[in-house]
This record gives sequence, C-alpha cells and structure tokens, in this order.
Amino acid sequence: MKVLITGGLGFIGTQLSAYFLQQGDEVTVVARSREPKQYTLKGVKYVSGDTTLEGSWQEEVPVQDVVINLAGASIFTRWNEKGKRLIYESRVLTTRNLVEALAEGKRTVLCSTSAVGYYGFRADEELTEENGPGDDFLAGVCVDWEKEARKAEAKGARVVIARFGLVLGKTGGVLGEMNPLFKRFIGGPLGSGCQWVSWIHMKDLLRAMSFVIEKREIHGPVNFCSPDPVKNEKFANGLGKVLRRPSFFRAPAFMIRLVLGEFGSFMLKGQRVLPTVLLKHGYRFRYPEIEKALSEVVGRD
Repeated sequence: MKVLITGGLGFIGTQLSAYFLQQGDEVTVVARSREPKQYTLKGVKYVSGDTTLEGSWQEEVPVQDVVINLAGASIFTRWNEKGKRLIYESRVLTTRNLVEALAEGKRTVLCSTSAVGYYGFRADEELTEENGPGDDFLAGVCVDWEKEARKAEAKGARVVIARFGLVLGKTGGVLGEMNPLFKRFIGGPLGSGCQWVSWIHMKDLLRAMSFVIEKREIHGPVNFCSPDPVKNEKFANGLGKVLRRPSFFRAPAFMIRLVLGEFGSFMLKGQRVLPTVLLKHGYRFRYPEIEKALSEVVGRD
C-alpha cells in the first residue's frame, strides 16, 4: 500500500510513518523543510513543499492508495490576527490543494484530520459524530477544513474526517508541555479544572487510523478519542500521580486569559466527546482509561 502523509515530520506524522513502514507499506512524507530531519526514518520518501501552495509536491498525490492529511500550524500560541490566519490557511489551503491533486475515479482513501474543537463548547453534553459544529473560531476552522476534504468524494475518494482529541505520546504533544511543569512541582489543573478533556493515546491513534483505512464502510466524521473523557482536574491529578509529583498548583483562569488571550479562553473550556463510530464498528481501545494511558506514556507502566 502506498501512503502519503502531509505534515509528516511532526509529532503524529513521525509516528504514523514508522507504523506504516513496519507494516510493509511505502511511505511518502511531505513537509516544508528543504531537507528531511535527522530523525526522519530510513525508508521514507521525503518530498519538500509548501502544501498551502500548488507545486511539484502534488505530483506525488495521484499514485497514492492512502493520503493522510496532518498539515496545520500549531494552535498552541496566542491567537492574534496573523496567528489565526496561519492556523486557518495552513489547514484549508493544504486540503484544497490535496483534493485538487487526487486522481479522478481512483478509490483513494483520504484521511483528513480535524479536531474535537469542531463541536464548540457545550458544558457536560456528551457529543458524538452526529452533533453539529460550534460557533467559535476553532469550530469555524474545522467546518471549512472538513468541507474542503469532503470535496474529494466527487472524485471517487473515500473520505474519513479524523477529529482528534488531545494526543498523549512520548515524544511531544500536550504532555511535552505539561511534564516539565509537574517535574518542577508547579503542575496542576487549569482554572476551575471542571472543563472536559477528550484525549487519545498515541498507540490507539495509530491503530485506529489503520482500522478506518481497512474498514471500507467507514467514511465521514470519526472521533479519535478515548471512550472515557475526563475533567481537567482528574487529568492533572492523574499526571501528577504517575510522575509522583503534587498537582495542586492550580493555574488561575484570569492569568491564563491574560497570557494567552483568546486561546487561553479555549484552554479553559472543553468538549465531552465520545468515539461512537469507532466503537460501533468494533474498534477496541488498548488504553481506554486515563491513568493507564499516562502511566505508559511517562514510562511507569
């Protein structure tokens, strides 16, 4: 199987590349860097290109069996006008260019990422793939991002919209930001700690991605998150427990908003999202519970 991954040098893309290589697949990675990074795996075909622009990188797309679209600027920054434009365009324009490059009539599988931020903020409501979008900035990005991906269906592609929760892995992501704080004894809940955290262990993300590719009947939105979303306070307490550090240094809401602006307000809210499609089709989570997942990630499993 030929697999192309945009944003393939990032936290998730690097792990997906290794996963598919181990399965014997041919992997092509597209990223902005002129040269592959030192950690780029042997056996990966590296293609340099700015995916927000049309270019020679698009020549790699028509021959692929699977295209996994991970490209997008980090949201973990202050959301000023320039930052918002970068967040939006890096996702929407990349997806548009990918779809334009797909071969007509070929049953390519396009797994285009989105986020649970699609649902907006609905307090304690349980959210599934059947729920509609929110009305905040990130939800709006997700709506347009997904709309571009769904245009591939007109070309005959099977489109899966992978709505990611927070991804827990050893090499970065949200834990890469939180672990140092806890190790310095200054970690804890954000604001009230009552906001929901929808999360997924990296190993489940990799397995779930392979699962949706193999299951030809799966298409449309799929929530990539554990069946056990937790409150932010429980998440922080669980991390403190496995790191053997206290977790009572609560970050005040006003300080988070002061430092991070609109993104700070986003961090103080959350979504209670359930992986209904994955469960319906028989996917079994290896790490469904937060403490077991955190223990494995920090090496205490």
